[in-house]
Amino acid sequence: MATGKIFLIPVTLGDGDYFKVIPEKVLATTRSLRIFVVEDLRSARRYLRLIDKDFPINATKFLELNEHTKDSEIGHYLENVLKGSDIGIMSEAGLPGIADPGAKLISLAHRKKIRVVPLSGPSSILMALISSGLNGQNFTFNGYLPVKPAERVSKLRDLEKRSHEGYAQIFMETPYRNQRMLESILSVCSNEMLLCIALDITLPGENIRTRRISEWKKDIPLINDRLAIFILQ
Repeated sequence: MATGKIFLIPVTLGDGDYFKVIPEKVLATTRSLRIFVVEDLRSARRYLRLIDKDFPINATKFLELNEHTKDSEIGHYLENVLKGSDIGIMSEAGLPGIADPGAKLISLAHRKKIRVVPLSGPSSILMALISSGLNGQNFTFNGYLPVKPAERVSKLRDLEKRSHEGYAQIFMETPYRNQRMLESILSVCSNEMLLCIALDITLPGENIRTRRISEWKKDIPLINDRLAIFILQ
């Protein structure tokens, strides 16, 4: 029996018009699948109904893969693929495998010589970088920074040091903590540092600006509860 394939399914970054950011070929592939490994069951079902109001949710198999999933359980998620079925991996937003636990399953698939097929769609991280005017040749994605203030300050100082070595430093925060993150950045980083704040990418309120820290201090935006990517250089 031929082994199935794993499709990496992009989803929208928010509640914008899906057809403006997801290619039709990707939508068709997504609609054809009946087995999904998902970060969040509720948002996955909602997205599938968004792109196809008649999507057969009850006839579809969903396997949750998130921070609560034990490593010992992940191998079982490939059983359907090894039996010949195609499956899709779906993050809660954007592309799977980036700041997303789906990377563990993808790594295991490669070890088992299962074909992994990436599909094109929005990535807030890359879209923020290419529109920031900062270094797209050398950069580091740092995911989420520490929540505890002292650890966050230490990490920001480390990122500033690494940025002086020529690497743009990309990171993100949970929306309700964005304002505190910005306050930390402005208090820790030197005035000459460049900071890009990319808000609500692909959504109606999209706003992307790169300024020096000294300029941000004169005009501090309110960014709580908005989807944000930060880049320092």
